[in-house]
Amino acid sequence: MALQGSMSFAAFTFFLLLTTLPHEPHASSRGSFARNINPPLSGLCSSSVIVHGYQCQEHQVITKDGYILSVQRIPEGRGKGSGRRTSKQPVIIQHGVLVDGITWLLNSPEQNLPLILADNGFDVWIANSRGTRFSRRHISLDPSSPAFWNWSWDELVSYDLPAVFNYVFSQTEQKINYIGHSLGTLIALASFSEGTLVNQLKSAALLSPIAYLSHMNTTLGVIAAKSFVGEVTTLFGLAEFNPKGLPVDAFLKSLCAYPGIDCYDLMTALTGKNCCLNSSTVDLFLMNEPQSTSTKNMVHLAQTVRRGVLTKFNYVRPDYNIMHYGEVFPPIYNLSNIPHDLPLFISYGGRDALSDARDVENLLDKLKFHDEDKLSVQFIEEYAHADYVMGFNAKDLVYNAVVSFFDHQVNT
Repeated sequence: MALQGSMSFAAFTFFLLLTTLPHEPHASSRGSFARNINPPLSGLCSSSVIVHGYQCQEHQVITKDGYILSVQRIPEGRGKGSGRRTSKQPVIIQHGVLVDGITWLLNSPEQNLPLILADNGFDVWIANSRGTRFSRRHISLDPSSPAFWNWSWDELVSYDLPAVFNYVFSQTEQKINYIGHSLGTLIALASFSEGTLVNQLKSAALLSPIAYLSHMNTTLGVIAAKSFVGEVTTLFGLAEFNPKGLPVDAFLKSLCAYPGIDCYDLMTALTGKNCCLNSSTVDLFLMNEPQSTSTKNMVHLAQTVRRGVLTKFNYVRPDYNIMHYGEVFPPIYNLSNIPHDLPLFISYGGRDALSDARDVENLLDKLKFHDEDKLSVQFIEEYAHADYVMGFNAKDLVYNAVVSFFDHQVNT
């Protein structure tokens, strides 16, 4: 699948790379994301789960700061054998940034993670972060208001994750297994380091984990991260970061004009080459994504790249930081504080240019005092970032291992 594409397509794929879910584009999908921006009105259950013969429920979760989140529940598998568990273990699945929960459901039922879990007897809950198409709601704010977008991934740590965990726990009255990909791993690690959620948590599987991003060192990646300074909101004049919108597209084109940067051939250079994506799955991906996030969230992610330290949002001005945190510099998320007896499964790829192996090893070093029998690490040499969500062989290489890991926690 060779890669030539329009400038706007290249710009979009770059931001998927920078923050979450890169994929390998192909000529037949050129520009298709710009023409398929309307979501299915019926929701993810009707469009992507029930059509395959599974039960699915649409739920709404309200965060403490008023956001109304869409959550899908798949309570059981398709076959009778899926009911083998007397007490089904709940699993929350969390996507990355600029995408939503549908990315987990693009492959066939035999190949996508939520339905594989359901068929293995788990009670599956798919989360959709604030700002994505089915979670663009608030008890008092409208998405057209800048106030609706005044948040970064700090708020996903403080509000979204706790709200979903509390809701699932109240519905199931059981400790929860968690699966995150990309930003879904970052917000989980930050939360675990602060001691929140751990009382409701049974175990966590982190796929393509990002906590440290120091080794995303391609020319375009570095320039983009440097460009996302605190004043970027003023530059755009927008609080919503909409990859389909003209202001964002113009900004990305300006980055692509830098000498030595070829936005027509950025995929292999930036993501590492995803080994195992079907072109039909990529077509579906481009029909449904990207999703909006807040510009403040993009700034926060760029701060993580530039500084190599995991901190809360840096307002840059000392007086602003003091106003928010009571100190000149933003507090650090200390991953060494993650409980040493928390069962963790970590899987990362050798070709992943976002979750670079050296950065994952830095994360693992922070976990060096973790109980040896509570930390399971998998390395897949040929995998890049999107393979973990859409790879046609992810079931055999990754998902079966996740199921075994969760099963082991039930028996210990």
